Amino acid sequence: MVTGSPLSESTPSASPDGTAPQPSLQETSRIAQAAGILALGNIVSRVLGLIRETVKSHFFGAGGAVDAFGVATIVPTMLYDLLIGGMVNGALVPVFSEYAERDRKGLWELVSVLLNLTVVVLAVFVLLVELFAPQVVYLLSSGSSPEVHALATRLLRITVPAVLFLSLSGVLSGLLYALKRFSYPAFTAAVFNGSIVSLALIFHRQLDISAMALGLLVGAMMQVALQMPGLRDARLHLKFTFRHPGLRRIALLYMPSLLPLAVDILISRPISYSLASQTGEGGISWMGYATYLTQLPQGLVATAISLAVLPTLSSHAASERINGNGDSFRKTLAHGLRLVMVLIIPATVGLFLLARPTVALLYEHGDFLAHDTHMTARALQFYLLGLPFAAVDLLLVFAFYARQDTLTPSLIGVGTILVYLLTAVLLLPRLGLFSLMIADSFKHLLHTCISALFLRRKVGPLSGYGIYRTLGAVLVGAMAMGLVTYGSLSVIKMLAPAGVFSEVLMVVVPSAAGAGTYLSLIMLMGVEEVKLLWNAARRRLTPAM
Repeated sequence: MVTGSPLSESTPSASPDGTAPQPSLQETSRIAQAAGILALGNIVSRVLGLIRETVKSHFFGAGGAVDAFGVATIVPTMLYDLLIGGMVNGALVPVFSEYAERDRKGLWELVSVLLNLTVVVLAVFVLLVELFAPQVVYLLSSGSSPEVHALATRLLRITVPAVLFLSLSGVLSGLLYALKRFSYPAFTAAVFNGSIVSLALIFHRQLDISAMALGLLVGAMMQVALQMPGLRDARLHLKFTFRHPGLRRIALLYMPSLLPLAVDILISRPISYSLASQTGEGGISWMGYATYLTQLPQGLVATAISLAVLPTLSSHAASERINGNGDSFRKTLAHGLRLVMVLIIPATVGLFLLARPTVALLYEHGDFLAHDTHMTARALQFYLLGLPFAAVDLLLVFAFYARQDTLTPSLIGVGTILVYLLTAVLLLPRLGLFSLMIADSFKHLLHTCISALFLRRKVGPLSGYGIYRTLGAVLVGAMAMGLVTYGSLSVIKMLAPAGVFSEVLMVVVPSAAGAGTYLSLIMLMGVEEVKLLWNAARRRLTPAM
C-alpha cells in the first residue's frame, strides 16, 4: 500500500446531482500513475526474467534439458490459470471491489473463505499430479525422447507444489488490486523471477537444471510472503463454507470463463506443446524463449494498464447499473485503449525489426548457438504480428469483466481457440514450428475484432473519444520510427566490427534513435497520453516536497 497516495482505496465520487461520475483528467492521471506502478513492477520483473532466460540459455542452451524444464514449468502454470488465475480479473477484482466500497467486514470474511478453500482444493490437485507425473508429461511432450520424458517427470515433481502458493498469491493480488493497493502485487513476478535466477546461479553445478525448478517453487512461496505487509489491516480467519454469498457470485462470474479456460489449458496448450515437440529437439525451447520476449511488452503495457483501469471500470459499471449513464465507462475505456496503443505499437515495430540482434544479445552465448538464435528470432517475429491485437484485446476483455460479463469473452475465446488449433494443424506440415506462432497471431486478430463488435453493442461506440485520432498519430510515428530503426541497424551492421560490443550497439543505438523519433513526432502531434505518462512518471520519481 502507498500511504497517502491517491491510489490508496480511492473511489470516484458521485456528482452532486447523483449521476455517474465523469472521468476527468485527474482520474486519467490516477490510472496512468497506477499503470506506472504496475509497469515499474513489470520492468523489474522483466529485467529479472531476461536474466533468468539468459542464465538458462547460457547454462543449458535450447536442447532436451530446457524442453523438459518447459514441460515441468507449464503444468503448475496451467493448473493455476485454470483454478485461480482465470478468476482474478474476471471475478475476484469486480466482486472484491464492490465489497471494499460497502462492506469491509464482509470482504475479510469472503477472502478468508476463499483462501481456505484454495488450500484444500489445491492440495488435492498437487497430490494427483505427483502421483501421475509420468502420464502428465507424456501428454505434453509425446514427441520427445525417453530421456527428456524422465527428466521432465523428475522436474515436474519439484515444481507442481508451486501451484498452491501461486494460487494463494493470486487471491491476495486480486484483493490488493480491489483495494487499489498496487505496489505489493506489482512486484510479485519480480521476486518469482529473482528466486529462479538466484538458485540457478548458486546451485546449477550441483543440481543442474533442477536448480531452476527449485527456484520456481521458492519463488512462488516468496510471492505470498511479499504481499502479506499490504494486508496488515486485514481481518482474516479460519472459516470453511460454500454458502457465502460473495463466493456464489464469484462462482457465477467464473463459470462462463471456465469453458474457454478448460479448452485452452486442457486441450490447446497440451496440443501446442505436443506439436512443438514433434518439430524436433529444441522446438519447445525456441517457442519458450520467443514467447517470453513477446510477453515483455505485453506485460509492461497491456497488463499494467488493464489492471490499473479494471477497478475504475468496475466502479463506473456499478454506477451505470444504478444511474443508467455509461459515458464514464466509455471515457475510461477509451483512455485505457489510447494508452495501450501509444505504447504497444512502437514496441512491436521496434522489437520486430531488432528481433535477431536482440535474441543474439540476450541468448547467444554458452550452449545457445547461432541456429538457436535464428529459430527463436523467426518465431518471435511471427508472434509479434499479433501483439498489438493481443494488447488491445486484453483491455476489451477486462471491460467485459468490469461489467461482470464473463460469458461473452468466454464464448469468443472458445471459438478463437478452436480456430487457432485448426490453423496450427493445417500449417504444421508446411511451416513446422512457425505454424504455432502464425496461428496464435491470427487468433488474437480474430478475438479482438469479435470482442470489439460485441462490446460496441453493449456500451455504445467509442468513436467520439479520440481513439482514431490517437491511432493515426501513433501509426505515423511508428512508421517514421521503423525507418529510422532499420536505417540505424543497417549502418551499424556495415561499420561495427564483430563482437559483443557490436551486438550491444545493434540493439541500443537503433532502439534509442527510433524511440526518440517516435516520441518527438507524437508530441508534436499533441498526443495527450504522452504528457500524462510523463507527468505520472515524474511524480513517482520526484520525492514529495
